[in-house]
Formats: sequence, structure tokens, C-alpha cells
Amino acid sequence: MSVLASLVEKKLAAMPVAVRLQMPDGQWLGHKDARVQFMAKSQLALKHLAAGDIGKIGEDYVEGRVEINSSMRELMAAAAGLLPGNPVDSAKPSVFGALLGRLMSVWRHSLERDAKQIQFHYDLSDDFYALWLDPRRVYSCAYFRSPDMALAQAQEAKLDHICRKLQLKPGERFVDIGAGWGGLLLWAAEHYGVDATGITLSKNQHAYVNQLIEQKGLSGRVRMQLLDYRKLDASKPFDKIASVGMFEHVGRAQLDGYFARLRQLLAPGGLVMNHGITAGGVDNAQLGHGMGDFIEKYIFPGGELTHIGRVLTHMANGGLESVDVENLRPHYARTLWAWSDSLEAQLDRASQILSDERGQKALRAYRLYLAGCAAGFENGWISLYQVLGAHLPQVGRSDELDCPPDIGYPWRRDYMYGER
Repeated sequence: MSVLASLVEKKLAAMPVAVRLQMPDGQWLGHKDARVQFMAKSQLALKHLAAGDIGKIGEDYVEGRVEINSSMRELMAAAAGLLPGNPVDSAKPSVFGALLGRLMSVWRHSLERDAKQIQFHYDLSDDFYALWLDPRRVYSCAYFRSPDMALAQAQEAKLDHICRKLQLKPGERFVDIGAGWGGLLLWAAEHYGVDATGITLSKNQHAYVNQLIEQKGLSGRVRMQLLDYRKLDASKPFDKIASVGMFEHVGRAQLDGYFARLRQLLAPGGLVMNHGITAGGVDNAQLGHGMGDFIEKYIFPGGELTHIGRVLTHMANGGLESVDVENLRPHYARTLWAWSDSLEAQLDRASQILSDERGQKALRAYRLYLAGCAAGFENGWISLYQVLGAHLPQVGRSDELDCPPDIGYPWRRDYMYGER
């Protein structure tokens, strides 16, 4: 047996679940009755397995250098055993790496690049996303208000949770930045009577939501625009703003400017909800052991994560006061497993939808991505926070003199949790 094969065999023996591996020469290693099976087609794939480079193993699977026969839940248990260490700690950059990362963040988040990166992900196929999302196609963390909620119920609970936090009122001007397939935009308009504007960089989402608006007869007070948040008109500020699952695409180097722009768009005394994924470590922008690189290449090009502590700093630097912070990490683990289970149950249909070469690779990538992220949230390697911010009027500003000295924000949380 070669040195490499011996290293792989030792790795398999130390796994928390039984794993079987077929070598490129056809030889089998590991447990005969294992329900997790890898078929390695190259020596390179064996090296990645021996090193526990999860990102590269995922790439090998997407590119056809490794075949995997396993449920996603069992595979993630095996993957955790392959890791040589904590993926949060391993991603902490050096001083030079942090500087280089900041320069790269500035470079890759131009208006043109951001549009292309968003379209790479969200314009893959509406039919594909519809397979495993809830009927409203809410593509962000659900809120399981009660443990027996199904995903669709939990997504509606999340939409209402956000509207309650923002204290939406009839006639208020509301904008949803990164509105997706319109779930929050339409919920706010139909249940809270706001005048609602949504923006997206996805051509598919833009077309889909405008069709929904017309079908629902909401054209008079709901609109969806194909627009970057930096181009949104600030001459008539909004009363309330939501940004859900969007600021991960902004770039760490742009976050001060992002929150400052939200403040410009928000009327004095108004509220903004920033809901998004955050890093598990204070300094890392992604997960280590190749996980972040895998997501960058196959799922979210240009995506960057920021620790909640730094998010609050950026929000303050942008001129917004953080008035409520809630960690929904366990909710996202459950959401992602629901998505993963739904996709796994419909793989044949998904394969028909994504039938070309790019689509088949995307399907493989999404199988790993959804389950891998579920495991990441379960283990606390990444998190999800809702941060409610306020635009406090500034003393001495002539355009803010008519505003009350403090926001009309309740001093208790009771209003968030009552039954509708």
C-alpha cells in the first residue's frame, strides 16, 4: 500500500461515522457496510481527502473527480471528521492577508461586478429555486416561532417578525433592498398597508416580482426595480428600510459606506432592519479549509462575511444607532436542512431543470452548499443576526428640526411577540 493510501486509511479509521472509499485502481478501503461511500477517480482527490481539505473535496465532487453515495446528513457528519481543525480559526488572516483582502474587496465590488455576481447566483433558474424553497420563495433564514412549524409557516413568521420590528404602518414609504422573489415586499404591502419599493440586481427576480405585483393588483403602491442600492434615489427618504440576506454581497471594505447610504435613504426617526449572515470569527471573511473558496467559486462570488461586533461598528460609523440585536443562528440551521431535504427529495426533477453541463455542476454544488451551511450554522462556524438600526435626528440640522428628539421605538419587546 502506498504512503498516500495509508494516510487515507488512517483518516477513515478515525472518522466519527463509518466510511468506505474506492481508490482510483478499484481497491476499497474502510468499512464494508458504510453508508457513506467515496469513489476517488484521481490521486489528487486522495491527497485532498488525506489533508481534510473540505473545499477541494467539494470541488472534486462538482468536477466529477469524486463520486459520493450518501445522504447529505450522513455526509456532513463524515465531513466534520475529515477536518484537521476548526474552520473559523484556520481562516484568520495574517496582517498582510487582511490588507490584501481589503484591497480585493474594494476591487471586486464595483457596480458592474456586483451585478454580474448577483446574476451568477440568482439567475441560475427560477424553476430550480422553486423546487426547494417555500411557496413564497423566501431565500433567507426562517423564524420558527414554535417548534412544530413547517418551513412555509416559519418563513411567514419571519416576514411578520421583521415587519413588527420595523413597526410598519399604513401609508409609510418602505423599501426592501435586495428584495429577492418579493416575499417581504408583498407581505409588508398586503398585511401592513405600506407603499413598498423593492430593488434587486437579478433580472429573473425583477421580472418575476413585477408579474406578481400585477397579478395581485398592487401596481399603484408596490414596485420592483432593477437597481443597485447605491443608485436608489435619496431625495425623498423612506420611513422604513429592510435589507435581508443582501449585505453579505456588499464587501467588508464597503460596509461603512453601505450603512451611511442606508442612513441617507432613511428619514430622520426611521428604522432599518439589517438581516444577514455573519462570520463566526472576529477577523475572518470566510470559512477555512477551502470552504469559503468553494462557496466563492460555485455559489456566491464576491460574498464576504463580517463578525457581528464589526457589523455594529460599521453601522455606527455609518451614522445609525443599533437599537435591537437578535441572533437567529439555530433558526438558519433548521431552515437550511429543510431546503437540503427538499432538494434531495427531488433530485431527478432538479437534474431535468439543470440539464446542461453548467447546470449539473451547479446541482452538485448546491447539494453540498445547503447541507454544508446547515452544518456550519449548527456548529457555530457562521451565524445570522437581525440588527435593527435607527436614524436619530441630529441637533442643529435644519432639515431635521421638525423631528422628535427621540425615535418612537417601544422601550420593551412585547410588541414583537404577540399573536396577530
